[in-house]
Amino acid sequence: MKQTGKNMALIGAAGYIAPRHMRAIKDTGNRIVAAMDPKDSVGIIDSYFPESAFFVEFERFDRHIEKLRRRGDGSAVDYIAICSPNYLHDSHMRFALRAGADAICEKPLVVNPWNAEALQDIEKDSGRKVHTILQLRLHPSIIALRERVAAAVAADPDVRFEIDLTYITSRGSWYFASWKGEDVKSGGIAANIGVHFFDMLLWVFGPLVESRTHALADDVGSGFLRFRNADVRWFLSINERYLPDAIREKGQRTYRSITMGGEEIEFSEGFTDLHTESYRHILSGKGFGLDDALPAIRLVHAIRTDKNHVRDSAAHPLMADIV
Repeated sequence: MKQTGKNMALIGAAGYIAPRHMRAIKDTGNRIVAAMDPKDSVGIIDSYFPESAFFVEFERFDRHIEKLRRRGDGSAVDYIAICSPNYLHDSHMRFALRAGADAICEKPLVVNPWNAEALQDIEKDSGRKVHTILQLRLHPSIIALRERVAAAVAADPDVRFEIDLTYITSRGSWYFASWKGEDVKSGGIAANIGVHFFDMLLWVFGPLVESRTHALADDVGSGFLRFRNADVRWFLSINERYLPDAIREKGQRTYRSITMGGEEIEFSEGFTDLHTESYRHILSGKGFGLDDALPAIRLVHAIRTDKNHVRDSAAHPLMADIV
């Protein structure tokens, strides 16, 4: 019987985010035919695609993908999902495009903006496409916020919103021993945990006008952003010491908050299925590509390279807790 759905491969099968991609691929009626990771702790694959080929060496994975492509019997890989460390995304996307597949890459798409700009040329040469996961654009609460802001801007193009963004997601000491703790490999905290929030702000409030970084360290960052229709104070941290007391008392280790004019925008729920929704959008031709991802990548790069950390009156309230 002829198989339906797409053939997919996965790079970075042992990573934290890989199971969400496995689930999304299965839930959208597709299959992983090959997976690769230098670490072999990938038993989770058995819960989704136990028949998938698996490789710990990229060279053998490369050979297998090429073999499938040359068979000419419909077994060629259509998409390669990339869940590898941030600094390898660029190389793995180029591999996917040159292998005749579309790339589906986790955020941040790349660490440096010029890497994404070069990928645009390879897209043209290969005839294939890069897709990225910008799941907050698919969150019902964020969609509703964007529609609310759009209506206000239509009524008054000069309207401005006052936004506070706070995201604290506690990480243990393992974080600093991993590639995530190396700025050159991860892009630092702004890229690791902030890039999808920055993308969301750009998507909702329009182009960036100004960025000021008030503080930036391995475990915490804060600053001010001026968009076309909003002023944003932002605070990101992986250090549990910054958690609100009420959150800590509940034993929770993550805190997300967006306020607009002092009003809380509720978006704490609804994250579970957003990778599956992202895959549905990609497969239907409505996914987000390089042009969509670049503004947030450029913003993160501006934050990382801003060395003039001066606290001013626009600082986020939690800046008072940074030593």
